[in-house]
Amino acid sequence: MGVYSRAVAFSVFVSFLLFFTAYSKRNDGTFRVGLKKLKLDPNNRLATRFGSKQEEALRSSLRSYNNNLGGDSGDADIVPLKNYLDAQYYGEIAIGTPPQKFTVIFDTGSSNLWVPSGKCFFSLSCYFHAKYKSSRSSTYKKSGKRAAIHYGSGSISGFFSYDAVTVGDLVVKDQEFIETTSEPGLTFLVAKFDGLLGLGFQEIAVGNATPVWYNMLKQGLIKRPVFSFWLNRDPKSEEGGEIVFGGVDPKHFRGEHTFVPVTQRGYWQFDMGEVLIAGESTGYCGSGCSAIADSGTSLLAGPTAVVAMINKAIGASGVVSQQCKTVVDQYGQTILDLLLAETQPKKICSQIGLCAYDGTHGVSMGIESVVDKENTRSSSGLRDAGCPACEMAVVWIQSQLRQNMTQERIVNYINEVERQ
Repeated sequence: MGVYSRAVAFSVFVSFLLFFTAYSKRNDGTFRVGLKKLKLDPNNRLATRFGSKQEEALRSSLRSYNNNLGGDSGDADIVPLKNYLDAQYYGEIAIGTPPQKFTVIFDTGSSNLWVPSGKCFFSLSCYFHAKYKSSRSSTYKKSGKRAAIHYGSGSISGFFSYDAVTVGDLVVKDQEFIETTSEPGLTFLVAKFDGLLGLGFQEIAVGNATPVWYNMLKQGLIKRPVFSFWLNRDPKSEEGGEIVFGGVDPKHFRGEHTFVPVTQRGYWQFDMGEVLIAGESTGYCGSGCSAIADSGTSLLAGPTAVVAMINKAIGASGVVSQQCKTVVDQYGQTILDLLLAETQPKKICSQIGLCAYDGTHGVSMGIESVVDKENTRSSSGLRDAGCPACEMAVVWIQSQLRQNMTQERIVNYINEVERQ
């Protein structure tokens, strides 16, 4: 891993103590950047739902705004936000000489640094965030190479430039970054951060740009190839936590850390064993699977069926869980009969008409199954819940059979669901 051929360790450490430190240098060679935490107001989410009067009004305003400036109305596309954790964590950096300050998400799920450009004229979000002005920096170097990045919840485009980037007390020279000139939709308009600082590998960097943390190592700014996070979960504190470059802060953890090898350069991807809930197998990852550590995503994501089982175990519920109850109500006995008849579990939902079968597993009717294709939006908000709910029901009933639960008990549970 890392910049050189030898292995470079990476760790994301999360602990929930109440201490906080602004960015600083310590004698152990580590550098700290304080993180700010913004608590989102659940009564004022601009883009969590389609169809609200406020969002429709904002949609109209965006269209009018773009038309008046001669822009393409496509810049006003609405991209729905999903607020899972009820918090955003971001920190401050600076670009240029003298430094121009920006707030950024430190994102291990991407590898580019980008901030809004002073040449961003046709995206409304640029007018609500700090913009980089190259003419004001004596260390600016022109690149001009075009760039575009598509995220699960939005996209940006612009061009590359070079300048000094200040992270805490570290000054990274000649860092390549993207000046964004287009940030369509609501995703970045309502965000409290200006841009993103990618902490992934160069293999997934758009334009093959060298990530900031690579240059920290190459320029000898940090001694150890490690960075770590502390996220403060105290809801009453305005102090969000910190990211440490070059090591870890012993004030924010107890015990020993567990290190696992990165299995594929790009994301911080590692092997994961079986998923157990209350000591019982979920039927997933029996032969191993992969996961990534993504500091830019504020939720734990996984197979629908497994996440639903976790939610059930901790007493949580969600839209898909309610859909699962509906599926069990209508198709539970049929699913049980098909499993007892030794029908392949992955084909059951297609046989009862809730999924299409693509040769390996069920996919929602009318929605193409796409994995890691460029220019695709996240389908999580578009997929009909019937297919994943059915798959969840199949996994649950199958797990009950594996645990030798009698057919009568399973039927009784199905009947109980129907009465709820």
